[in-house]
Order: sequence, then structure tokens, then C-alpha cells
Amino acid sequence: MNVVRKSLLTIIFLLIFFTTFSYLLGSCRKGPHTIGLQLLQQERPAGFPQPTYAFSDNPLSKEGFELGRKLFYDGRLSIDNVTPCSSCHQQIAGFGTFEHDRSHGVNNSHTLRNAPGLFNLVWNTSFHWDGKYSSLVDAIAQPINGHIEMGESFNGIISKIQDDKEYRDAFKKVFGYPFIRPEYILQALAQFTGYMVSANSKYDRYKKGMESFSIQEENGYQVYKANCATCHPEPLFTDYSYRNIGLPVDNFLKDYGRLIVTGKAEDSLKFKVPTLRNTYISANYMHDGRMGTLLQCVNHYRTGVQQSSTLDPLLTNGITLTNAQTTDLLLFLRALTDSAFIQDTRFRQPD
Repeated sequence: MNVVRKSLLTIIFLLIFFTTFSYLLGSCRKGPHTIGLQLLQQERPAGFPQPTYAFSDNPLSKEGFELGRKLFYDGRLSIDNVTPCSSCHQQIAGFGTFEHDRSHGVNNSHTLRNAPGLFNLVWNTSFHWDGKYSSLVDAIAQPINGHIEMGESFNGIISKIQDDKEYRDAFKKVFGYPFIRPEYILQALAQFTGYMVSANSKYDRYKKGMESFSIQEENGYQVYKANCATCHPEPLFTDYSYRNIGLPVDNFLKDYGRLIVTGKAEDSLKFKVPTLRNTYISANYMHDGRMGTLLQCVNHYRTGVQQSSTLDPLLTNGITLTNAQTTDLLLFLRALTDSAFIQDTRFRQPD
């Protein structure tokens, strides 16, 4: 019995030792693992500012990107195993929710807001409609753990994928660590989504002198510059600010936007200014997807702005546009569609 007891104690000691050693090996590493990886160059299109996030703590690599792509489309990241990230972020809609008001989550749940498109994320200064998250990694974690989005825990995800040899090998290669860890899941997803850059629309080719606008598109461009550019400046077409644009609160959702995060009355009904890029193919619109067409959005600014104490001063009198100007503006917005991006095979579901 003593021999058996000693053997068991020895095994337990060795397990504790190797587990502790492995943990220390991962946590004490001086810098991010890059050995044997095919590093990727972060894209910065002509005219774009320096990215806010440069992946200094999470080096971009082909292997990390591909691991993130696999995770993005894997239903096992959700509690019901059939609600991956891609269920709310579809490539056909610029990785937003295609022609739907608010996203659907697990167990037939209906989320609070419309899923924004996932591109040019590394220029963001904060994330989500209310700016609750200051980092891309934190923004990714929320829907995975959110009970009405994907509803899963990281322990639950790891328990489901750790026996998958392809995953084990990929995580070990990308992060140089023998076990799958929550932060590695998030970093891989950050590499995939953070590498999505959209900057090849007709507008972009026009700015490079490679293509010409039609008369109506040119007129629409001038309408945009006179009426929209303050909040949606080129080339990113958002200033990343939070503004009350005069939408009445939905009495069922009772979503007061930035107020929920800051608790400040002056932030009531303020939501993040979205980019105008790819809006033509990313219906529905507004934070809760209440508008199904861009014409409805433009007409809101013309005649639908609701007065309130936190209304953006620029919209006190709405925006005056003729019907012809409205049509021209919509044609300009269509010219912001990046067809190459929504068809890019690098971002499709892996085979």
C-alpha cells in the first residue's frame, strides 16, 4: 500500500510540476512568440492615418490570421454550437448583419442592437455602439460570453476544441504554448478581424485618379462634403464620436446608448457615429436597425430629427436637401461600396 501511495503522490507531484512549469513558460516569456511564423505586414491604404492598434502585443502572422478565421466561423464558440461569430457578421454585408434589424443570438434570443460591419477596426478608438470597450480584444470577448449573443464561456470553448488536433497544432504554432488559453482565442480572432481592411471602392479609385465619377456621383460628393463630412470625415468616413442624431428612444428596447456606459445625463441617446463605407450593402441601419433603406436614413435627417436636450447642435434644424440632392447623395454613398472586400476569398469560411 505504501508503494502504491508513494507512486500516486509522485504522479500528482509531476502533474503539478509540469502544469506549473508550462504556465510559467507561457507567462514569463519576454515577448510575443514569432518563431517559425510567416509574419504579415499591416495594411495602411494611401491617405489613411496611422492605425490606432498596431498589433505590437499580438504579431500578425498568416498562421494567426488563419487560426482566427477558423474560429470566426466555428459554431463551437457558442453554447448551442450553431451560432458562430459569422452568424451576425456576414461578408455579403461588409461583415454586418444582412438585411436584418437586430442580431439573433443563441436560444432564439434577439439582441439589443444591429451588428456593425467588421472592417478597418484597427483605426477605431473604442468599440460597440456605446463605446463600452477600449480594445479590440475586449470587444471580441463580449459577444462570446454574452448570454443573448453566443452565451459560451472560454472554459466551455476550450473543452470542445482541445481534442481537435488541428486546433491544438495551430495554437501551439501561433503562440508557442502547449495548451489553448482564452487570451489566445481572442488574439487569433483579433488578428483575423483586425486584418480586414476595406479601401477599394469606386470612391478610392476616384481619389487615386483611376476612375471618374458620374455627374450625379460628383454632385452627391459635394452634398456629402457640405452636409455630412463633419461627423463622417474622409477617408474613414467616421470621426468615432458619440452623438444624438434625433432618433426617438424605442419604448421596448429602452436603449439610451452612451449613457449606459458613462452614467452621465449628457450622454443620453448618444451612439457611435458609424462609417459610411459599405453602407449601401449593409442594411439595416441605425443602432437598432430600425431603418431598412438608406433613403429612410437620409429622410430622417431631412424631416425626422427629434429635438431633445442632448441632440447634436449640428442637427438642431435638421439637414435641408432637395429630392435631387438626396438622389445624388445616395449615388455617392453607393460609390463607397468595396465589392472586392465583400468577395475577398481570404475572409470566407475556410473549406
